[in-house]
Amino acid sequence: MILSKADLIDLKWSMSAFLLGLALSGGIISFSNSYQEQSLKDRQAAQKQLIDARTQLGAAQDDQENMASYALEYNALLAQQAIGNEQRLDWIEGLEKLRQQGQVLDFQYAIAPQQGYAPNPPLEAGNFQLNRSAMTMQIDLLHEEQLLHLFSAIHTQMKGWLMLDGCTLSRTGESDVTTPLKAECTGGWFTMKNKSAP
Repeated sequence: MILSKADLIDLKWSMSAFLLGLALSGGIISFSNSYQEQSLKDRQAAQKQLIDARTQLGAAQDDQENMASYALEYNALLAQQAIGNEQRLDWIEGLEKLRQQGQVLDFQYAIAPQQGYAPNPPLEAGNFQLNRSAMTMQIDLLHEEQLLHLFSAIHTQMKGWLMLDGCTLSRTGESDVTTPLKAECTGGWFTMKNKSAP
């Protein structure tokens, strides 16, 4: 088969159209491949965002459950005036009321200025600063049970969070059972203050 000059001109346009179609096809395929890669990246990013969102939702649900479970304890500490400022005047008034009730023969006490408290072992208190006002007591007793009644009355009749460190007992006179006892006790009133509160 012999091609004439006129056939070559016709073939030229056909070949040009073919090459143009081939180039367009290659461009479309290349664009499709990059679009597919970008779509895969977008899908992976969306999946990561979904996983992150589920994790955050789970953490928020856990926080809500924790808040509900700790709300009763927190409200009890608020009612007991263990959260907030030191309640020194209330403690003094409460101790004076107990003195008038005659729970023991007599007692003297001293409450030291409030100081920051760092428990041992360390305790994570979150956004709260733990403070302690150390207290010493000298208590005159007829018998040991009076000491237990006094601290039970402090716990039930007074607001605050008193933690007793310890007591020592001794007889005030001769060592017979009718001789009054003297107790020397140490402890402290604890308060927790929110660090971000004014």
